[in-house]
Amino acid sequence: MERKNRDDLAWEEVEVEHIVQDEWIDFRRSAYRLPDGSVFEPYYSYSRRDYVVIVASDCEGNYLCVRQFRQGIREVTTEFPAGGVERSDGREYGAGGQRGVAEEELAAAQRELLEETGYSSGEWAHLLTVPSHATIADNYAHIFAAKNCRRVGGQNLDETEFLNVELHTAQEIEDLIRTGGFQQAVHVMAWLLAKENNSLKVPGISATRKQYHSL
Repeated sequence: MERKNRDDLAWEEVEVEHIVQDEWIDFRRSAYRLPDGSVFEPYYSYSRRDYVVIVASDCEGNYLCVRQFRQGIREVTTEFPAGGVERSDGREYGAGGQRGVAEEELAAAQRELLEETGYSSGEWAHLLTVPSHATIADNYAHIFAAKNCRRVGGQNLDETEFLNVELHTAQEIEDLIRTGGFQQAVHVMAWLLAKENNSLKVPGISATRKQYHSL
């Protein structure tokens, strides 16, 4: 069916059932009216909290990575330090795309880097904020780069976090990506973003957006 206005593409949610709605997730079953007037159901989507991903390098130009088990693919993966942006109400998600009062993203990145690796940095850059999974989720990933990271303490992990810290060269990360050992899609994108920017002058990577110094 040909429509007169080809830009009128929005779907209208006409019914929603919250299948699971607790402090961890809001998992929904919806019915949508399509642009041609027909109704499609069921469509499943969910809300989770925003999170940060940090491409961090130490003073020798090595990159801080973590190894941990990922339940979705049931494998231990190598990836960058990352974690959720904490909300003041303690929930793990916003309300239907409303982001609510939350910990500031840079503060979350600094906290996650320190807690997961024991490293800290005074030189940060915000690379990009993107939807985590625009098709079925309403949360966002905030991607940062940090350079000249120094170890200032040990890990401070949550009770369900079991991860090891590894240092990798830029070439080793490239090899891991190519051979399927670095599997988180947003983390791969973070690496590509960091490599393509030049102002931060991190070995092999940098950033052109917001820059933060001596934080």
